[in-house]
Amino acid sequence: MTIPDDLIDVIETPRLSLVPLRVEHAAEMAAVLADPRLHEFIGGAPATEQELRARYERLAAGPPGWRNWVLRLRADGRLTGYVQATVEAGTAEIAWVVGVPWQGRGLAAEAARALVSWCDAHDLGTVVAHIHPGHAASAAVAAHAGLHPTDLVHDGETRWERVRP
Repeated sequence: MTIPDDLIDVIETPRLSLVPLRVEHAAEMAAVLADPRLHEFIGGAPATEQELRARYERLAAGPPGWRNWVLRLRADGRLTGYVQATVEAGTAEIAWVVGVPWQGRGLAAEAARALVSWCDAHDLGTVVAHIHPGHAASAAVAAHAGLHPTDLVHDGETRWERVRP
């Protein structure tokens, strides 16, 4: 299933606005994602503003199934992280990242639940996330969003999923 671009709007939660990603978010997001601890399980290093700008340009021009939102904290308007969904054939593969200063507040779980609800509203019956087996915080987020671990492992990460009956 392909979700038209005009259906990618702001998703509201009690504390967050999930705002469709724009190239203009690169400067603020470079600061949000600057902590090397965010790469402990996914590898790599923090991207510079210029690297994020180039990545965001690719995402904006990418396949129709790529959906990306930044997380804006409603209390102060600051960006705190992002969520994404790659949609193909009735399945959404989702991911989330919350900057270190905002971790431990339940924001990732709130955003992931909102993203799963968005998937439901767009008739995406299967929602998948791949999580490093040592990443307890991401496993907790997935569980709060209604996903369950499977026996499938891809590139060292456990497949979590929620299949709607």
